[in-house]
Amino acid sequence: MAAQSVQCQLCPRHCRLKNGERGFCRVRINIDGKLQTLVYGNPCSINIDPIEKKPFYHVLPGSGTFSLATAGCNLRCKYCQNWQISQYPPEDLQNYKLSPEEIVHDALKNKCQSIAYTYTDPVIFYEYVLDTAKIARKNGLLNILVSAGYIEQAPLIELCENVDAIKIDFKGITEEFYRDMCSATLKPVLEAITTIKKQDVWLELTNLVVPTWNDDEKDLRALCRWTIDNVGTNVPMHFSRFWPTHQLKNLPPTPEKTIIRARQIALDEGIFFAYTGNIMDNEGNNTYCPNDKKLLVRRQGYLVLENNIVDGKCKFCQTKIPGIWL
Repeated sequence: MAAQSVQCQLCPRHCRLKNGERGFCRVRINIDGKLQTLVYGNPCSINIDPIEKKPFYHVLPGSGTFSLATAGCNLRCKYCQNWQISQYPPEDLQNYKLSPEEIVHDALKNKCQSIAYTYTDPVIFYEYVLDTAKIARKNGLLNILVSAGYIEQAPLIELCENVDAIKIDFKGITEEFYRDMCSATLKPVLEAITTIKKQDVWLELTNLVVPTWNDDEKDLRALCRWTIDNVGTNVPMHFSRFWPTHQLKNLPPTPEKTIIRARQIALDEGIFFAYTGNIMDNEGNNTYCPNDKKLLVRRQGYLVLENNIVDGKCKFCQTKIPGIWL
């Protein structure tokens, strides 16, 4: 009897696979009727990064995070900055052999305060993330996730039970953008963002502003209004600059003034913590108290030069500042 087909329930694609077939992500495969992962314990990228690089601006400022990724992704973003690893199967890359226990050991050895599952999309190395996160938490490490949020509700809720912070790449506010730029759909991402907030996991959002694609003021305002209406004014919103890469080399880099304008739109709409990324705009990199408007965290690039948040509060007016602080 031929091995039966299996259907993956991890992400909204619901790939149905015959024996030997792989999913859209390139790393999940049907082997004799059982769905298996090809990347468990086999990261292709390992680094120690400043947590601000993720970017997380309201989680342990100035700390180092042990960062890892495996091959593969369940999106096909035309502008992917890490396409050399996200758009290839694991056998085409040089991989390490590191168990969850070894990941945690190395993070502690290097005096990191967290482990970041990042670079590609940790949704596709889900089992590896879960096992590592559970061990990390027992050893006093935070778990932070950088994802596009293209995941089904049940696995997302289990993930939320084991991680401390999630940053979602909120790529656009229209179905057309997700379809044409990412080969995906918008609705599951919106559902993921609201679920993360309801699960009481710290949430930050990033919007990569791409010229002619999602830089229209109407779309930027709609994205900010959706955020406020669904997850509130305290969720930090980062606006990042696009650089020509992968399949989108025909466009120019996003003008700095566009990123600054996007941040101002977010502030005008009522988002308390709006940031600029990939540009030397010190004001847009800093954190300010929403009550007395005083400077709380001063940043230069990924460096934290000043931190006036004490016990999770503005040291000047004692307003509670949402986030995970030292």
